[in-house]
Parts: sequence; C-alpha cells; structure tokens
Amino acid sequence: MRLSDFDYELPPELIAQHPAAERAASRLMHVDGTSGAIEDLQFRDIVRLIAPGDLLVVNDTRVIKARLHGRKDSGGEVEVLVERILGDKLALAQVRASKPPKEGRAIVVGGESIAVLGRRGEFYELAFPREVLVFLEAHGEVPLPPYITHAAASEDESRYQTVYARSPGAVAAPTAGLHFDEAILAALAAKGVARASVTLHVGAGTFQPVRTEDLSAHVMHSEWYEVPQATVRAVGEARERGGKVIAVGTTALRALESAASGGKLEAGTAQTRLFITPGYRFRVVERLVTNFHLPKSTLLMLVSAFAGAANMRRAYAHAVAGRYRFFSYGDAMLLEAAQVHA
Repeated sequence: MRLSDFDYELPPELIAQHPAAERAASRLMHVDGTSGAIEDLQFRDIVRLIAPGDLLVVNDTRVIKARLHGRKDSGGEVEVLVERILGDKLALAQVRASKPPKEGRAIVVGGESIAVLGRRGEFYELAFPREVLVFLEAHGEVPLPPYITHAAASEDESRYQTVYARSPGAVAAPTAGLHFDEAILAALAAKGVARASVTLHVGAGTFQPVRTEDLSAHVMHSEWYEVPQATVRAVGEARERGGKVIAVGTTALRALESAASGGKLEAGTAQTRLFITPGYRFRVVERLVTNFHLPKSTLLMLVSAFAGAANMRRAYAHAVAGRYRFFSYGDAMLLEAAQVHA
C-alpha cells in the first residue's frame, strides 16, 4: 500500500486543543470490523459494550516533563526534548538550536549545566548533573503534541496523564487511556472485566511523519516495552474462559503484538520497531480502544490493519461529518477486529 492511501481531509477546528470537561465526557464511535457498522455513542457506554470475562490491557507508562528550555554555554537559545532515559544521569534527546551544539559543550537550564556527549543519529546523548527524572521534574514541562497550540498548563499536567499511570518514561501520553476515570474502571471491575498492564514508553518518534510513499521503505522508530508475566497469564486465563482481549490504545496493542512476534505471547522487555499495516495478522488483541489519528500516520495504518482499511475510511469520513474531536484530547473509538486471529 501507498502513503497516499491513508490521507484524509481534516478541518483544523476539529483538532481538540483542550480535554473534555470530564475524562469520560467524550464521544465514542463503535466500529464493527466485520460488518463495517458504525454506532455513535458516549464513552461511558463502553461499560455496556465490554462483557464479563473480557480482559482490558492498559499501558501504565507515565508522561515525564521532557521539554526543557535553556541556552548553550555560548549563549544561543536551546529547546531540548528528552526522547529516552538511558541511565540515572544519561538521556537521548532532540536538541533544537540555531546552530547544533558541539560535543563537549554544555546546555544551561535553570542555572544547571547539561553536558553534550555527542550525536547518536538524529539525537544527542546528554549527561545531566543529577538524576534525569529529578532534573526534569524541577525544570521541565509536559511535552504536548505539536498540533496542540497552547503552552502546557497545570490542566495538562493532570489531564495529559492516565489515572493509572505508574512507570515514568513516556514523552507522549497513551491517549486512548485518557478517557478512563476511576468510576468507569470500577464499573468494569464490578461487572467482572479483568485488567492487566503493559508498559511502553511512547517516544517523540510517534509524531514523526512517514516520508516515503512506498511504505515498505519506512523505518519505524524504536520504543521500549515490557510485558509482565502476570499479563501473559491474564491473557491465557481470558482465552480459557472465552473472554476477549481489549487493548486500550495502539501502544498497548503494539507491546502485546511485539511480545507475541515469535508465535506466542511471552513476558519480557525489549525494543520494538513493529510497523503494522494492512495484511498484518494479529495474534493477541481482538478489540481496540483508540483515538482518531493523524492523516498519513503509522497509527492510522495500524487501525486500518485492525478494523479494515475501507471501514476506517468510512469511519473517519463519518467522524468528520459528525464533528467528532480529533487527536490526543479528542474523542474515542472502540474497534472490533476485521479478521480471524493468527
């Protein structure tokens, strides 16, 4: 397939700039991947749609204050976006400046110096004066996506984070999870819906455009994930009782499918570059909660693989016509898989 197969027209005013007044106050589009049927609902209806015995798998990554503003020791302004923490005091980061910083120089943020150790591809390896997470908490800000035009505020610090966020390391939120509040999670648990976690630290690469029309030439960005043994066990138990595995977000799906790339789901940690396009055979996930994704994005390709490319084209046209809210702070979808699993 070609990049142009995944384009659509989106009026700019449909890009949600702020979250809904309440987490669960968003809309929900239910799409049947087999019949293509579309149902317009409210997000709270998800409690009715998920059956007792099903398993909800969430991504418990926590967004860190990864964006820093400072100056080079030579004086020029610098913006740093931490991509990945490598160790207590080491990180990979994107660095934006009028002139690239040189190896051996420093970036000064809040009166503290960060040493530039050198380039690693498109990133810089940086040495912080103290633990990276502590430094970011002191000087950083929430790295909102590029299509959100306001600077991060106190509202974003709480709402651009899931209620079950636990493991710090993401520079972008697993946004499908933003719709779940404690009341919905409690209602699902009371109904007999099980819950398990994976961790995938979302990187800034999730916003990078696909630059080649031939999708086979695209190199996917790398992200770290962990699938615990308890989650592998929970998936097996759901299968035994006839329940379905529901991934909350494309990140949870990619972690599960990456961990099953050898043919069966296995616990462990690894880096994934899994690029899912139509024709991919899903091994684990049968239903997917997700937001609406950018035109020509790898995530739009993923949901097209999951629920059917033609179904997604109709669903997105329906969402635009129905004035759904798009992207990170936008509305949600519940997708039923279009295929029998591998």
